[in-house]
Amino acid sequence: MRFDELGLKPDILKSLSDLGWTDLTPIQEQTFKLVMSQRDMIATAETGSGKTAACAIPLIQRVDPNKKAVQALILVPTRELALQYVAEIAAIAKHTQVAPFAVYGGFSMETQTSKLTHGVQILVATPGRLIDLLYNTPLRLSEVETFVLDEADEMLKLGFLADVEFVFSCLVHAHQTMLFSATMPKEIKALAQRYLKDPAVVELNLDQIAPDTLEHYFMLVKPGHRLESLIHYLEQEDPKQAILFCNSRNSADKLYDRLRSKTDSVEIIHGGLEQSRRTSLFRRFRQMQIRYMVATDIAGRGLDFSHVTHVINYDFPRQLEAYTHRTGRTARMGREGKALTFIVQSEMGKLKLLFRKNKIEPRWIGQEPQMSQGGRQPQHGGRDGGKPSQRQGGRRPGRFRKRSKGGNRGHQDNAQAPKNTDTQ
Repeated sequence: MRFDELGLKPDILKSLSDLGWTDLTPIQEQTFKLVMSQRDMIATAETGSGKTAACAIPLIQRVDPNKKAVQALILVPTRELALQYVAEIAAIAKHTQVAPFAVYGGFSMETQTSKLTHGVQILVATPGRLIDLLYNTPLRLSEVETFVLDEADEMLKLGFLADVEFVFSCLVHAHQTMLFSATMPKEIKALAQRYLKDPAVVELNLDQIAPDTLEHYFMLVKPGHRLESLIHYLEQEDPKQAILFCNSRNSADKLYDRLRSKTDSVEIIHGGLEQSRRTSLFRRFRQMQIRYMVATDIAGRGLDFSHVTHVINYDFPRQLEAYTHRTGRTARMGREGKALTFIVQSEMGKLKLLFRKNKIEPRWIGQEPQMSQGGRQPQHGGRDGGKPSQRQGGRRPGRFRKRSKGGNRGHQDNAQAPKNTDTQ
């Protein structure tokens, strides 16, 4: 189905044309009429399915720009998601008079209050800052017609259940509630039973944990040889843009320190950075000013990086669901992408469980381990024959420097990170 078949306002169609969007994704097609009819809804879909626009487009169509009050409230678990969500809404509402805005911690509450006073129709918020505003400012939710709870499973995982229930308690009037969740654990089902009225259930690709445009590669490495294998892979594969995931801040710091001597286009992001720094890094990464991003799982949930071609699990994820969220940063909205995961022999049991749970057809680079029964029979190398692709053309900015014959570059691995010169 095409957007110009939905009866959307001309200003919205103009914005969608600017974005190059012509056809609805499956989740947008299945949810549009439900959102417009103001029916409660529970929706699950694969990562990168276009669910942000599935909410944003009909909400922009519905809200009254002449009313200054908040008419649609969208609750998200993190500041990064709030910024991404409101940016997409703003792009779709560009030629309309609808005013979206995001509120989150780490930013001036006075500035946010001033903006809200001047009129906001669609409010994106993190739980803590929303509650602060409800307690300490004139903000009220009495005009909210639609409440969207996005990334609901992550919200509960981060311990926001009490905050979410408080927000529900502030919405005592009749309204529409929409719940979006990548998974549907029992806590989410219980939440839906308490607060949603006869919800429509939209379930897309439940048997397909990851997009079919994503190729899953694995490499068995010996302990202590992971960095060498990574550098060789990046030199040969020459990714357009990649995220390299580590399990801890300490692991990420060590990897970043070692990669800085190999390429001039690498940065690191984790929860210990100031919010302004994190926001700036995400912006630069989206604008292709950074080629390699070393990250903890803060970058593994919900965030949309359209240019990322490769996701590399330098550390095997501690939780299997983290694999889905990490690798979901590539192959989004029908694009192709590759995920490479480094494995040591002691992690083979968790790997077989991942293959079964996520129904992965693995492709191996280098040595293929003997997989005992319980995991899917792996494909050796897939269409690449087990070797990274050889890219044609000129040298990419930020490409890895050739290692010197003397091998003395390793002495730079402990160099100090540069001072933060990034500004907003």
